[in-house]
Amino acid sequence: MRFLLRVALLFLTLLGVSFAIVMHFYVYLLIGIPLICIELTDLLRYQKKAHAEVEQFAESVHYRDFSRHFDVGRAPIELKPLRKGFNEINTTFKEISRERETQYHYLQKVLELVDTGILSYEEETGKIGWLNESFKKIFGIPYLKNIESLQKRDEVLYNDIMNLKPGNSKVVTIQRNRQLVKILLAVSVIRSDDKIYRLLAFQNISEALDETESKAWQKLLNVMTHEIMNSVAPISSLADTLKNRLKTYSSENSGEVDLDDLELGIETIKRRSEGLLKFTESYRNLNKITRLDLKKVLARDLFENLNSLMQPTLAAKNIELNIVLRDMHMAVDVDVNLIEQVLINLLVNAIEAVKDRQNPAITLSAELSSTNKPILKIADNGVGMPLELIDKIFIPFFSTRKSGSGIGLSLCKQIMMLHKGNIQVQSVENEGSVFILLFLH
Repeated sequence: MRFLLRVALLFLTLLGVSFAIVMHFYVYLLIGIPLICIELTDLLRYQKKAHAEVEQFAESVHYRDFSRHFDVGRAPIELKPLRKGFNEINTTFKEISRERETQYHYLQKVLELVDTGILSYEEETGKIGWLNESFKKIFGIPYLKNIESLQKRDEVLYNDIMNLKPGNSKVVTIQRNRQLVKILLAVSVIRSDDKIYRLLAFQNISEALDETESKAWQKLLNVMTHEIMNSVAPISSLADTLKNRLKTYSSENSGEVDLDDLELGIETIKRRSEGLLKFTESYRNLNKITRLDLKKVLARDLFENLNSLMQPTLAAKNIELNIVLRDMHMAVDVDVNLIEQVLINLLVNAIEAVKDRQNPAITLSAELSSTNKPILKIADNGVGMPLELIDKIFIPFFSTRKSGSGIGLSLCKQIMMLHKGNIQVQSVENEGSVFILLFLH
C-alpha cells in the first residue's frame, strides 16, 4: 500500500511539474524538481531494501537454511508484510522438512526391523547408498563401499545380481558358516536426482523351503506307504497260506511229488515280502509323529543317558566320547523320547564316520545362542562330507552309505521341526562334521 502511495505521489508531482512548464510557471520548478528527486530516491531506497530482503530469503532457500528469522517488529512499515510472508514460508518449509525427516527415520526403522536384507547402489558408479542390518547378518558383511567389492567375496552371487533384470527374482544359494543357505534375490530400479539406483532385496527362504519340502515328502510317503502296504500285505499272507498247504500236501502224498524247490521259492517270497513290509513300516514312521509330550530336562541328563546306552559300542570301537557343558543347569523343553532318538541317530552316524580314524573322537556339547535359545551339538573328527552332499543329506531315501536307508536324518529333521526348531550341519571333508540342534522356543 505504501509503495502505491509513493508511486501515486510521484505521479502527481510529475504532473504538477509538467503543468508548470506548460503554463510557464518556472518558479514552481525550483520546488517540483527537488521534490521529484527526493521521491525517486525514496522509491529506489525502498526498492533496494526489498531487493536485499528477497536476496536473503533466496539465499536461505538455496542453502535450505529455514532457521533464519526475519524480524518483523523492527522492520520498516513498508517491509513488514514482506518479512511476515518470508517467515510464513520458512515455517511451512520447516514443517515439510520435519515431516520428511520423520518419515525417513520411520522408514529406516522399518527397514532395519525386517528380516529381509536390503541394499541399494548407484548403477553408474556402483557406490553403495544404503544397506540394512539384515543384509549384514545374512552375508556376514559389516561394511560394503562398492558393489564390486561383493565380487571378491562371492563372484557367483555378484554375477547373479548383475545379470538379473529389474522386476525379476531368482533363488540363489550362498555359503554361510559352512552351511548352504537359499536366498530369494529381487531387483528393482529407482531414479533420484537424475541418478539411477538399483535396489536389491535378499530374503532367506531356507526355512520356508524346508517346511514346504517336509510337507511334500509327507504327502508322498502317505501315498507310497498306503499303496505298498495294500499290495505287499496280501502277498505275504498268501505266501504263508500256500506254504502251510504245501506242507500238508507233501506229508499226505509222501514220495509222490518232490515239492522242495516250490517250497523254497515260496519261502523266499515270504521272506522278501516281510522284509519289504519292515522297510515300508520304517518310512511310515515319519508320518506317525503328530503330538509332543514336552518336558523340561537337563542337557546333562540327555547326554549321560546317551553315554550309558552307547558306551559298550564306543568301548568296542575304541572311540572317545567327550561331554562339554558350559552350564550344568541348562535345560531344554522337549519330548524326551523323540530327542533321545535324534541323539542316538546322530551318534550312530558319528560312530560310523570316525570308525576308520586314527584317534576317533566324538564331542557332545550344549550352550545358549546369542538369543538365549538352547543349542545341542554332536561333533566328530570323522571323514566329513563334500559341500555338494550337505544340501541333500536330510532328503528322505538319500544316504551316503551303501547300507544306509536314508531315513535317519530325515526323521531327525522332522522331529526338530515338530519342536519348532531346526537341525543344521557344518562339515569339512577329511576333517569332521558338527550337527547342530536349534531349539527356537
